This record gives sequence, C-alpha cells and structure tokens, in this order.
Amino acid sequence: MIYFLTLCVVPRCSALANDAAWRALCQTLKRLDKWNTYCVLVMPDHVHLLTAPVERELSVAAFLKWLKRWFNEIYEFPGECRWQPGGFDRLLRTSESIHEKWNYVRENPVRAGLVEHWKQWPYRHGFFDDE
Repeated sequence: MIYFLTLCVVPRCSALANDAAWRALCQTLKRLDKWNTYCVLVMPDHVHLLTAPVERELSVAAFLKWLKRWFNEIYEFPGECRWQPGGFDRLLRTSESIHEKWNYVRENPVRAGLVEHWKQWPYRHGFFDDE
C-alpha cells in the first residue's frame, strides 16, 4: 500500500526549494519512522512523496499532520507562507502506477523550467533515481 502525497504552501510562494527546507524535510521524514518514504521531490511551492505505512492502520491524515508540525519546528517559512490545510493523497495499487507516478513527479522541475534534465534538480530522492 503506497500513497502518492502532495503538500502545498499558501499563498503559492517560493518557500521550499532551498537547502534549509530540504534538510528540514529530510530530518522530518526520518522522524516519521512508522512510514517508508520511497521517493520525495520538493518544488518551490509544493512537495511530492511516495510513502507507505509500516502498519496498515496508520492514517495519511496523521502522517500529514506530523510532517507539517515537525517540519515547522525546524524550518521557518518566509513571509506569509504556510502549509495549506490537508493535502492531496492517492493510493497507488500497482508497481507500474508507482513507477509512472515517480516519472511524472521527477519531471516537475523540467516542466517548470527550473532545470533541463530532472537529474539536475537537487531537491529529490527516490528509488528510481538511477534510471
């Protein structure tokens, strides 16, 4: 059971694609040790993750709550930026859909004109990165 999650900041601002936010997110994900996060990509105003609970009964809502809370303890958003309430989640049912979703996600910086090739984007980590 792997979830595709997207968390956004409001108002849409360039608050996340920097070294401090990336370090804060990586530290936060380590604290979320009841979840296996396989892939993560940070854009200036949103984060994409592919993650799975270690135990079936763990909720996505709790994951999002703690990720945001612990992230906010480490990182100070600039200006008026803050996490948007909730987040987008989708359960991915097949390994093919997981792979397709990660391919889509890692092309985000290219589509946004931030880099020419996804491997140039520093704020990503995932098990499909070697391809």
